[in-house]
Amino acid sequence: MLLTSPPPIAVFSLPRRYRRPKPSSIVFIRSSASMEAAQPKKVVVCGGGVIGVCTAYFLSKKGAAVTLVEKSSIACAASGKAGGFLALDWCDGGPISALARASFDLHRSLAEELDGPQSYGYRPLTTLSFSIKESQPSNPSGSRSPALPSWVDGPAKGPKTIGTVGTTAQVHPQLFTKALLCKAVEQHGVEVVIGKLERIEAAEGRATAVVLEGGRQIETDAVVLALGPWTSKLSLLNSIFRVYGLKAHSIVLEPKAPDVITPHALFLSYYPAQGGGPMDPEVYPRPTGEVYVCGMSANAEVADDPEQIASVPESIAVLKRIAGNVSSHLVEGEAAVKAEQACFLPCTDDSVPVIGEVPGVKGCYVATGHSCWGILNGPATGASMAELVMDGRSSIVDLSAFSPSRFVRAAKS
Repeated sequence: MLLTSPPPIAVFSLPRRYRRPKPSSIVFIRSSASMEAAQPKKVVVCGGGVIGVCTAYFLSKKGAAVTLVEKSSIACAASGKAGGFLALDWCDGGPISALARASFDLHRSLAEELDGPQSYGYRPLTTLSFSIKESQPSNPSGSRSPALPSWVDGPAKGPKTIGTVGTTAQVHPQLFTKALLCKAVEQHGVEVVIGKLERIEAAEGRATAVVLEGGRQIETDAVVLALGPWTSKLSLLNSIFRVYGLKAHSIVLEPKAPDVITPHALFLSYYPAQGGGPMDPEVYPRPTGEVYVCGMSANAEVADDPEQIASVPESIAVLKRIAGNVSSHLVEGEAAVKAEQACFLPCTDDSVPVIGEVPGVKGCYVATGHSCWGILNGPATGASMAELVMDGRSSIVDLSAFSPSRFVRAAKS
C-alpha cells in the first residue's frame, strides 16, 4: 500500500545522556502557505538513503518543492548499516578527492547546524592502523606500544596513526540520515512517499513524471535517482552503465564497560590462524557506547527487498573472532551482540560515482556508485546535485568526471 503521509520518523536512539528533546510530531505535507507562494520547481528524489536524503535536503533549502520516494524505509540499507567513518584527505590523488574534501567540510557545518554531537554522534577521532596475527598471544602489559589505546589489549603489532582529530571523524549513519530528513521535512517542506519506483515518464526527451508500483503518478519538473545498488534494476539506467553490489558484513557490540572504549577508529591487517592473506576489518567505537566492526565483503546478487538482506553466518563468526582478538572488552560475554547484519555497497565498473544528468532525458539525474564512501560523500553529492538541478551547474564540486555520459562516450570509442 502506498502511503503519502507515513508515520513520524524515529530519529534519536542515543542513550539518554546524549539526547535532546524530540519534536512533538512530523508532518509530511507542505503547508498551504507554501502552496500559495510562487510556483517552486517540483523535484522528485527517488531513494531514502544518505545520497537521496542529502539531495532532498539541499534541494529544499534552495526552494524546490521536493517529494522523496522510498520503497521501504529511510536509511534501511547501507545508510543504516555502514560504519559512518569520515576522512578529509584519504581520497587525495584520485577522482573523488575534491568531492571528499568538500563533503568532509560540509559534515562539520551540518554538525553545527543539527547539533550533530548530540543528535547523531558526530565527533572527530584518532585513527590507527596495526596488524594482528590470530596465532600470537596477547601482548603483556609491559610490552604494549604506547600508541595503542588501553582497551586494545590483543596481539597488536606496528601501530601507526593514519588520521588525526583534524582529518578523521565519524557519524552514526542512520541517525545522521534521519536527522537530516527531519530537518528537511520540518523546516523546508519535503514530502515523503513510501512506494516502489516503476518507471520515469518522459515527453519530448524530458522527464515529466514518476510512476510508482500500483499506478500512482507524481508529476515533476525534475527527477533525481539515488537508488544505490538498486540502480541497475531500472532499465533507463542499466542500458547506459552498470552498478553492482558489494555485500559487506558488520556486527554491533555493546561492551559491559563502554566508558573504557576511547574514540579511536581502527584499521587492521588481520592474519587468520589457518593462514592465507590478511583481511582488512575495521573497528569503530561510537559515542553511544556501541562498537561497530565490519569487513568480510564479496560481490553478490543484490536482493530485491532491502529489508530482507541476510548476513552469512560464517562471515559474522569471523567478525566476532576478530573483535575478541582486538580487545578482551569485545569478547562475547564481555560484550552483547546488538546486531548481525549485511548491506550492499553500490559500485561502478570504473570505481567512480555516477553524478549528473542522464543522457537523452532532460531533467532526469542520477547520483549513485559511491562504494564505501557514501556516508562521507553524501553532503557534497547532495549539495552539488541541488545546484545542478536548480542552477544548471555545480559550483561546489566540478561534476564533469562523474557524468553518466562518460559511459556513452566509452561505448562509442
